[in-house]
Amino acid sequence: MGLRELVYSAYEWRLRKQLAGRTLPRHVAIMIDGNRRWARAAGFEDVSAGHVVGARHIANLLDWCTETGVELVTIWLLSIDNLRRPAQELEPLLRIIAGVADELSAPGKRWQVHAVGAPDLLPGETVAALKAAEERTANRTGLTVNVAVGYGGRREIADAVRELLAEQAAAGTSMEQLAETIDVDDIAAHLYTRGQPDPDLVIRTSGEQRLGGFLLWQSVHSEFYFCDTLWPDFRRVDFLRALRDYASRERRYGA
Repeated sequence: MGLRELVYSAYEWRLRKQLAGRTLPRHVAIMIDGNRRWARAAGFEDVSAGHVVGARHIANLLDWCTETGVELVTIWLLSIDNLRRPAQELEPLLRIIAGVADELSAPGKRWQVHAVGAPDLLPGETVAALKAAEERTANRTGLTVNVAVGYGGRREIADAVRELLAEQAAAGTSMEQLAETIDVDDIAAHLYTRGQPDPDLVIRTSGEQRLGGFLLWQSVHSEFYFCDTLWPDFRRVDFLRALRDYASRERRYGA
């Protein structure tokens, strides 16, 4: 082991020791940003090379989450805005995402995959890959992985309200009755993540400090951690530092 690896290992051990006995997040949501910038910095003419490397890195994150006791991870792979990219960039990205779904659901993996997003906005091949991954992993008991593809926070809330209205209309509820009784729990019960705990910690890589519509409803009480590291370079120590930062905060749900 070289000096650099030795120092890195010692620092990782120190971080783990600092986390011992601390309150850690049950649900981690992550915006894996910076793939294209990483590809350009690495000298690739085709930015999809960054997406390929970033996709391969997802399994590492899930291993780190499993090791630290995280129960649920939400990974934003493709936003609704991303669907407006030129076809020469979008089509390879969609193929990479289908490959991610296949990899995470492959035999021997212990993760349960759940797709979140608006499937009607996606090509049929992408929808089929995500659905197949859900079906293959439905009975697994390990870490739950929400794969957010074709996802937008505003669209999710609109879909939830639309579904709620249709459900109540089918039950014979009038608009006047619904207006008097509807509350936040009614809407939450129709979100893509219904039945799941809201994220305790939201991480964004690449240095950008904005949510961009990620889990708008669910993140109202989340803690946020913004990391300068581009996603393909995100290391275990970066993840452990995010957990250490989370553990050091006093969560105040009312403000």
